[in-house]
Amino acid sequence: MAFAPSSMQVTSATFANHQAIPSKHSGEGDDISPALAWQGAPEGTKGFAVICHDPDAPLVKEGSYGFVHWVLYNLPGDVNEVTENTAVGTVGANDKGDAGYCGPMPPEGHGKHLYYFWVLALDHQTALPEGLTLAELLKEVEPHLLGMNRLVGTYQRG
Repeated sequence: MAFAPSSMQVTSATFANHQAIPSKHSGEGDDISPALAWQGAPEGTKGFAVICHDPDAPLVKEGSYGFVHWVLYNLPGDVNEVTENTAVGTVGANDKGDAGYCGPMPPEGHGKHLYYFWVLALDHQTALPEGLTLAELLKEVEPHLLGMNRLVGTYQRG
C-alpha cells in the first residue's frame, strides 16, 4: 500500500484538527506528548506507529524537509489511544537528537507551524529496537502498512 490517508480517524482530547496545540505540549511548556486516539483501523490491523512531523521547519536533514518531533512504535493492535505523556510503545529518535517526544517550538518570528500527528496501522505487531529514526522506521513498516491518517495541530511561538 502507498502512503496515503485511509478512513481511520485520529483525534485528541487536547486540541481539535487544525487548532492550536496547548503550550504544555510545546518546547516552551512542559514538553509532554498530547493524548491521541484513533478509530476505524483497517481490518487485519495488528500494530500501530505514531509520528509527529513539522513540514514547515526550515531544517533539511538527510534529503528530507521539516522536523521530526516524535517517533513511537511497537504499539499493539488492540490499542486505540495513547495518553498524555504516554509510556506505551517504543520511542524513536527525534530531530533534536533525543529519544521520545519533542514538542513544538518554531524559530522566533517564524509564525504558525503545522504539526502532523500520523497514526500508521500495520498488518503485524512490530518488535523494533528503541531509537529508530523516522526514515529507519518507515523502511521497516512500509511493507506492512494497511492504512494511516493524521491529526494536524498548529503552534506559534509566544
